[in-house]
Amino acid sequence: MISALGAWERARVESVRAWLFTIAGNKAIDEERRASRRPGPEGEVDSWPSDSTVGFLEDPVWDEVRALPEKQRIAVTLRYRGDLTHREIGSVMEISEAAARRNVFEGLKRLRERIGDE
Repeated sequence: MISALGAWERARVESVRAWLFTIAGNKAIDEERRASRRPGPEGEVDSWPSDSTVGFLEDPVWDEVRALPEKQRIAVTLRYRGDLTHREIGSVMEISEAAARRNVFEGLKRLRERIGDE
């Protein structure tokens, strides 16, 4: 959040939510890189997801979403978990609005083929 506030003055933003998702994504990448340089835990590691995980991880539909190709999985997740518009999804994924719309459409089409239109 501090990074977002620091960058706000020089940002040219159409969608604040998409801009914040981009910053959050970049921070997640930075943290992943940082974590890869840290020493790992020794001994047995708890399995993930833990029993305390609730919500969409337990839904069998989201198991099918995780099986989608990467672009479709990200687009569908941003659309339905992040409640972003196609324009915002395009901004977050750094693709056009039409490509974002197509990724969501193709992802939903594939999900319907796999689990039916229930």
